[in-house]
Amino acid sequence: MSRAVITGGAGFLGSHLCERALAEGHEVVCVDNLITGRLENLGHLLQRQGFEYREHDVSKPFTIEGAVDFILHFASPASPIDYLELPIQTLKVGSLGTHNSLGLARAKGARFLLASTSEVYGDPKEHPQKETYWGNVNPVGPRGVYDEAKRFAEAMTMAYHRYHGLDVRIVRIFNTYGPRMRARDGRVVPAFIQQALLGEPLTVFGAGRQTRSFCYVDDLIEGIWRLLMSELVEPCNIGNPHEMTIIEFAETIRAAVGSASPIVFKPLPVDDPQTRQPDITLARERLGWEPKVPLAEGLASTIAYFRSVLAEQGALQV
Repeated sequence: MSRAVITGGAGFLGSHLCERALAEGHEVVCVDNLITGRLENLGHLLQRQGFEYREHDVSKPFTIEGAVDFILHFASPASPIDYLELPIQTLKVGSLGTHNSLGLARAKGARFLLASTSEVYGDPKEHPQKETYWGNVNPVGPRGVYDEAKRFAEAMTMAYHRYHGLDVRIVRIFNTYGPRMRARDGRVVPAFIQQALLGEPLTVFGAGRQTRSFCYVDDLIEGIWRLLMSELVEPCNIGNPHEMTIIEFAETIRAAVGSASPIVFKPLPVDDPQTRQPDITLARERLGWEPKVPLAEGLASTIAYFRSVLAEQGALQV
């Protein structure tokens, strides 16, 4: 039986990856310091045979006893509200945390997968974004702490591959949604859904003409797993190429919830990307992957999740 270490495994994506690795027959060691992750995401896994949770900040050196076959580095604040409140921690987990995780992979002879992001493209001047695009990032802007942390992490991952011969994979993740997102993490999907469910105004920044492409979490995890098991070393976009404006998405959420919430407009945040759409040609050709879950189906599952969370909190009658 092979063994996978998943950093950030108590987070939104990390917890789904822990589930997938267990389902594929791997033992899993989840490492998380719970700075943005939650043990509730792992509650159904904690007693599972072959699953182990360790609370640790991977920005500090760590080791895992015994054999390790895969290391998936997903530890990082990942939403604007988090990395703007935790700028130093975000930079440290992208640099020191990546270095420590790569060092462990080298020591164990493990395959290493880095969770990177579409944010490496910044506010792109190429549309849609291919993996060959170098990006348009403001390194000293408030969002730069996340963008540059991930760009550095990619550079270090490739340096370990070229200098040490480490077997590596890099996934560039585009906007993803689904159950286990935090209600108040600042990202547009949980924000709109919660506002619509509670009858609050939906907050749109700018005129809402900026675009995003939303991928359901099950599709994303499938793409990541295929990349992990592939021979593709170069960065690979995983996301849904169906693009829509934020104002269109707000109206879609209102209709899906059956909400009469008004839409209000606020100033656009600094360096907020105006477009975001993945070119997934590489994933289609090399991984045989493309998203399958329709937006309406994914939103129904996500809305049901947030409805139950808000009901447990006493904020919503079911």
